[in-house]
Amino acid sequence: MRDDPLVAALVTGARHGDKQAWDELVERYAPLIWSICRGYQLSRADAEDVGQSVWLRLLDQLAALRNPAALPGWLATTTQRECGRVRRAARRPQPPGPVPGADSAADNQTWVAEQELLRAERHAALREAFRHLPPHGQRLIALLIQDPPAPYAEISAKLGIPVGSIGPNRARCLDKLRQHPAIAALIDAGAVSRK
Repeated sequence: MRDDPLVAALVTGARHGDKQAWDELVERYAPLIWSICRGYQLSRADAEDVGQSVWLRLLDQLAALRNPAALPGWLATTTQRECGRVRRAARRPQPPGPVPGADSAADNQTWVAEQELLRAERHAALREAFRHLPPHGQRLIALLIQDPPAPYAEISAKLGIPVGSIGPNRARCLDKLRQHPAIAALIDAGAVSRK
């Protein structure tokens, strides 16, 4: 993972009690944690518990974190471990009680809510990754996704680049988006859920 000076600065600020730095870390990486939980197919309540555990563990370990710029990897690893712990606990015998999912209407509402939440997580992760594109990449992607689509000639004129370089620039921007930790976690979570 490349060094990210902003992450290092946020971690340093949070270490020194800067609430704004801590809030920015949470806002920035909550989608990563949530997407990993979704990849493990945890219930919403379990995912929230995992998220709280991960943030509490980070709070405890913040001073000991050797490489602040490696925080996304630390969060991903810690989240995966917590998800595994929750799944193992769920396999233990449970005392008899009401059968979960007996009410199909409630199940349908839960499924719809989970899908909406997943869509919101994806959008948040994409916005986060988009903010890390260079300004020319942001402008290019914005022009490419506008509705109705702008013709390449118009994009070329607006950005001052040859028509032939739009496709390769677009591919580089999409690669950068895929490599952002929040998007990479969503991709990995999707791969895990398809297995």
